[in-house]
Formats: sequence, structure tokens, C-alpha cells
Amino acid sequence: MQRTTIEIETNGGGLYEVTDDVARFVADGRDSSGLVHLFLRHTSASLLIQENADPDVRRDLQTFFTRLVPEGMAWITHTTEGPDDMPAHIKAALTQTALTIPIEAGRLLLGRWQGIYLFEHRSRPHSRQVILSLSD
Repeated sequence: MQRTTIEIETNGGGLYEVTDDVARFVADGRDSSGLVHLFLRHTSASLLIQENADPDVRRDLQTFFTRLVPEGMAWITHTTEGPDDMPAHIKAALTQTALTIPIEAGRLLLGRWQGIYLFEHRSRPHSRQVILSLSD
């Protein structure tokens, strides 16, 4: 099994495309077929497969989640790391921290308009780690 870790530097909340990073790792697998598994090592961000053609999709998703789980909810008790931390944990709980994508001949079998994204839920910049594992 091949494994690597990619680091994604974020500038705050939003979707950061990592498709090219994952595709390079898969291509280095020497024409392998099987699965690539992505695992995010954080609890206040998530991973998504989403449309990569129109940037409005990413903006609308960000707006939706901000409205769904806004900062400043009076009932939140976990506030030690700032007002954006607990809302970020809730958003991550509603999404996912792992993805599995089929590969064939060293290529991701994503749909035409699909991209792989790290969804940063915190307001301030962070360094995020995604573990990539390639299996037959």
C-alpha cells in the first residue's frame, strides 16, 4: 500500500480544491487500479466531492453552512478556541472527514464536473493534513 500526506494551507473558511494533488499521487502509483482513500486529520474541517466548474457552487455552499450554523449561538458552551470553533465542529459533523474514490490505470474515476475539496470551517487560516492511501 502506498501512503502520503498532503498539507493544505487555508486562508480561512471556504472550499480548497485538492483534486490535482490527489491525481498526482494516484498517477505516481504506476498505472494502478483500485481505490484511493483520503482521511482528514482534523475535527473542524471536512472533505467533499463537489462541482468544480462554477465557483458560485462553492460560494453558495459556504453561505449555506454559515447560515445553517452561524457563529454567536448563545447556547454553545465550547468557546475556548474562539467563536468560530464550535460552529466548525458542527459543520464537520454534518459533512465527512474521509472519502474513497475508485481509480483505473492511474486515473481518478471522478465525474466530468467533480472535484475534491477540503472544506475549511474555521474563520482564520489553518494548516490541514490529508492522508492519502492507495490500495488495490
